[in-house]
Amino acid sequence: MEPFKEELVERKAQIEKNLHGTFSEMSQMRALDLNDEADHAAVAVETDIDAAIMQQQRKELNEIELALDKIREGSYGICEMCEDDISIERLRVKNFARFCITCREITEKEHH
Repeated sequence: MEPFKEELVERKAQIEKNLHGTFSEMSQMRALDLNDEADHAAVAVETDIDAAIMQQQRKELNEIELALDKIREGSYGICEMCEDDISIERLRVKNFARFCITCREITEKEHH
């Protein structure tokens, strides 16, 4: 359990650092004195990309925080759907997995 916790804590810190850096960059771009439409368009595209990355990283951060809560509660590595253990192999690939492979496939089919 401890190696997973360490990985989750390290990834959480990295994402928080990334989010802070991206937010700072976006703030600096907004403060630029842009000269023409091409400059505005370039900044808009970059800002949209940064916003999409930030959204994805916030989603991952939420998943990591949920996994850390489960470690504290003693429910880490248990599938939220069938309540069976999530395989170690799956947790090594995705340490914040909430479902075993079978249930993940079921939830993905339901969402598509």
